[in-house]
Amino acid sequence: MTRVFLFLATNFAIMLLIGIVFQILGLEGILASNGVDLNLSALLVMSLIVGFGGAFISLALSKWSAKRSMGVHIIEQPGSQTERWLLDTVKSQAEQAGIGMPEVGIFQSETINA
Repeated sequence: MTRVFLFLATNFAIMLLIGIVFQILGLEGILASNGVDLNLSALLVMSLIVGFGGAFISLALSKWSAKRSMGVHIIEQPGSQTERWLLDTVKSQAEQAGIGMPEVGIFQSETINA
């Protein structure tokens, strides 16, 4: 819940900041005097829609694309003692934290991974 609030607050703060900057610098008047008819309210609403939409699309695709690009194999049924230990450890930690069991996956890599 806190993450959602921070996400919304950040996006609205950015919109507020853009509106204040446009008002303080008088950009709407400058643009109007040069023949550009800018509706600041419509611009802010459109920016809000694109900003929120882009964030949600990115969020929806990030898990899938990360798993696909890294070649992650999700462990549903452990095939070895090591996989069993890993699932049991993650389950224990999830229960201690009071959260649901997350997906557990492995992938081949030469780099150290936490």
